[in-house]
This record gives sequence, structure tokens and C-alpha cells, in this order.
Amino acid sequence: MSEFKILFVCLGNICRSPAAENIFRDFIESDNRPFTVHIDSCGTASYHIGEPPDQRMQDRLRAYNHSYHGCARQFERADFDRFDLIIAMDRNNLKDLQALVRQPTDSAKLRLFSDFLPKGAPKDVPDPYYGGTKGFDRVITMLEDGCDGILQTLCKNPEID
Repeated sequence: MSEFKILFVCLGNICRSPAAENIFRDFIESDNRPFTVHIDSCGTASYHIGEPPDQRMQDRLRAYNHSYHGCARQFERADFDRFDLIIAMDRNNLKDLQALVRQPTDSAKLRLFSDFLPKGAPKDVPDPYYGGTKGFDRVITMLEDGCDGILQTLCKNPEID
């Protein structure tokens, strides 16, 4: 298999999606897998283009021994062509992405992050932007669980469909 490409998407690309990108990258780099994965993140909105991840998220990622890097960018239709799997952090982001679909193959690439969480988990990864440390910690825990689910799914089926 060639490189599998995953894109994490939230609203502004400064909290949830860059955290998911960095957590998943840490998981991939710390494990020997028979496939390679390219990981990126973006936002559906243009509020924070060019900005680094929110400082509070950087601090919490560091507390959980995760790396952090990147700068915010906005989703563009060409991402449907560049990525194999596009994972929205919540149903609003998914709806925004679905509005940009041009063909059935685009739609087939879209998934909700909670699809990879254990049964009974919330459908949406909450936006911690207006919350305190506990909100960021809750999101990181959800992202770790979901990234593990994505990795397990990839190990079983590297072509995820």
C-alpha cells in the first residue's frame, strides 16, 4: 500500500483538529506499522489562518507528552482529491464539509471522529476554546481514544471504506 492520507477538520484549526493531528502523529511514530500515513488538519472557517495551535491546547498537549506544531489553514475542495479519509470533529463541521461535496467519492471520504470512539461516546468532540483546563483535558482524552480507534481500524483495513 502507498501512503494513506488523513485530514482532521474542526472549525478554526487551532484546538481540536491540530491536537488530533499531533496525537495521531505521535501514535504512528511510536509504533512500527506496515503502512505509512500522511496526517494534516484544517478548519472549515477562515478565522485563524496562519496561526499556531491555541496556546492552551499546546500547554495541555505538552502535559500529556504529545508534540504540537502546525499552523491553521482552511479546508479547500482540492482536499477531497488530496486525502483518503477526512474526519470531522463534530456534526456541524461534517455538515459544512458535506456542502462542498462534488461527487460521490468525496462524500465517501467523510467520517465523524466519533465513529472511531468506543460505543456510547458523545457524537461530537466538544470545542474547548471557551472552556478551562478540564475542557481541554476532556478533549485530549477523547482524541487519544479516537486516534487509537483510527489506528486499530487502519491496522485491520488499511484502505478504510
